[in-house]
This record gives sequence, structure tokens and C-alpha cells, in this order.
Amino acid sequence: MTILLVTLHIIVCFALIIVVLLQSGKGAEMGASFGASGSQSVFGAGGGSTFMSKLTTSAAIIFMLTSLSLAFVSGKGGGSSIMSKAPKAKPAPMGGMQQPAAPGAPAAPAAPAAPAQK
Repeated sequence: MTILLVTLHIIVCFALIIVVLLQSGKGAEMGASFGASGSQSVFGAGGGSTFMSKLTTSAAIIFMLTSLSLAFVSGKGGGSSIMSKAPKAKPAPMGGMQQPAAPGAPAAPAAPAAPAQK
């Protein structure tokens, strides 16, 4: 399932890049810079939605859906953890156990550290 999603996602990525690069810009005509609306005046100032813009929209929707699907699939853990492979801590010997401090009592001072030798 994941391999299929990744393959589809990569194909849609390249398709989206190609479709966006093949589109002409809004000011592609020379007359657009001087205020002439050109042949798109029939559809109003925004122009009609062309085949390329519909293709871009559909590719973007598929790209977002595959992105969300991949995030959802990768978030489902297989149940393995790096902590399950960690060595178990050995319990302290019975004689070496310290009693917990009483509530409100000051904490026991730490042992002084030995000076480092050079």
C-alpha cells in the first residue's frame, strides 16, 4: 500500500510541475501590459478556466490527498520501539538502597566530585 502511494505521489509531483510550467502567465500577451484584455474579454476580467487550469487543480488535489494519505500511513506505527531493545536495568542490591526523604525534609547533599587530573 505504501509503495503504491509513494509511486502515485511521485508521478503526480512530476505531472504537477510539468502542468504548471506549461501554463501561460496572466500577462503573457503584449497588449496585457498596456491594458488591453485581448481575447479573454468574453469571459470577463478573470478569463475562462482552461483545460490546463483544470488539470492543475485536479493534480493539486491528488497531490494533497496522497500527501495526507502518506502522512496517515507513516503515523501508524508497527508497534516496534527502540526502547524494547534497550538492556534491562539491574536492580540495586538490598543493602545499598536509600530510604526516601520525608516530606518537607531537605534533600541529602550530593557527594563531592573528585578533581579532574590532567
